[in-house]
Amino acid sequence: MTATQAVLIERHGDPEVLVERTVPVRDPGAGEVHLEVAAAGVNFADLLMRAGIYATVPPLPYSPGFEVSGIVRRVGPGISGWAPGDRAVGLLRYGG
Repeated sequence: MTATQAVLIERHGDPEVLVERTVPVRDPGAGEVHLEVAAAGVNFADLLMRAGIYATVPPLPYSPGFEVSGIVRRVGPGISGWAPGDRAVGLLRYGG
């Protein structure tokens, strides 16, 4: 397992609740890829989630970001068509 820097929401509230932490990155599971994020979109839904008032709020702590782009670093079992070094974009519910 490796570690990376991430922006997390550890409690709901104003923008000051965003904190940078080193977090573990697990190996990708079946059907998953590990994407090294170069850019992430934080939109209005993320702001509502941060405040704790979005329709679905993930358990704390979590990283915001519905959209991401970056480089595939590792692929899990069963992945075809993607390889380390490929550029990719993704749409997520959170965690970008």
